[in-house]
Amino acid sequence: MEKLKICLVGCGRISFKHAEAYANNYDQLEVVGFCDLDSQKALRTRQKYYELLATKGIEIKKDIPIYTDYIKMLKDQECDIVDIATYSGCHAEQTLVALDFNKHVIVEKPMALSIEDADLMIKKAREKRKVLGVCLQNRFNKSVQKLKSTIDSGKFGKILYAVASIRWNRNNEYYRQDSWRGTWEQDGGALMNQCTHNIDLLQWIIGSEVDEIYGDIETFLRPIEAEDTGFAILKFKSGARGIVEGTTCVWPSNLEETLSVFGQTGTAVLGGTSVNRIVVWRVPDEDEKEALEKFAENPDNVYGFGHTPLFRDVIEAIKSGRNPLVTGEEGKKSLEIILGIYKSAIEKRPVKLPVTNFSTMNMKNSYERQRLVR
Repeated sequence: MEKLKICLVGCGRISFKHAEAYANNYDQLEVVGFCDLDSQKALRTRQKYYELLATKGIEIKKDIPIYTDYIKMLKDQECDIVDIATYSGCHAEQTLVALDFNKHVIVEKPMALSIEDADLMIKKAREKRKVLGVCLQNRFNKSVQKLKSTIDSGKFGKILYAVASIRWNRNNEYYRQDSWRGTWEQDGGALMNQCTHNIDLLQWIIGSEVDEIYGDIETFLRPIEAEDTGFAILKFKSGARGIVEGTTCVWPSNLEETLSVFGQTGTAVLGGTSVNRIVVWRVPDEDEKEALEKFAENPDNVYGFGHTPLFRDVIEAIKSGRNPLVTGEEGKKSLEIILGIYKSAIEKRPVKLPVTNFSTMNMKNSYERQRLVR
């Protein structure tokens, strides 16, 4: 089957996982360009891709081009997919440009920093009849897939509530490495950057629309504009509740990321480095020990193993004409929840969804004023 051509925009710390996904889907993907404002970063990611292919006995005969201007790359290269892995504040603009070039798009989380931009991205993808996939790769974790299918089968009965806990460390040096980190204009805080994946899983697993959010955020330690810690209670239309707790202040290093789900007739906890492991499994007619042994993956970093199957899913969606698992519409859900938490925090009251005409930039002055008062 003919390969799809892909080019990468943004070669920062997450780009190695994208390169890994390319290598693992080599039978379906041809990489035609690496782009970053810093050419050395693009060269580094390209080299990583070559090394990953070499472990499979594959050698690229001709060097893949390096670019510092993604628009030039799009003009130069005949590609099918544009993979966007830049910092969050760039995602919307670059996605819209790629769609204007009639390309399919895979964009890192969060897909945007405003509801308006997310809606524009979704609308344009529909108009162009192109696939828009969002990198919420933890949905593809084997443990998560097992939990989702079991809940959907009815074994948990009515879902009562779920808890997403992200207890990580991102020290001051992490935030000082790049000027965009922790800013309202380009990033958001711990909830938007570090907690997006688990918030997405919480709402996806519960399987109901969020009705109301009560949120609280704080900047306890980190030298940033945005929050380093956030909490929320979500009320779902099904009657279920969701609890979110996320921080980058855990000392001295990452502690855990867990998703706990409590149903009428089922209890489960997923944990490990990237919610890849089942650590509690109490489900009717299922052996807990067997589940813990079977779903015991534990990757060596928080990015997990999900990028490879996510890219495969998008490739298959493009070729078959179906939607991928994580469409733009799906990617918007966790974004809207986080913006709802922010809105609730500054207004000091519960907020109803949908949240409209709201972005991280609404936080810039309001949250700073609250911090000064405190």
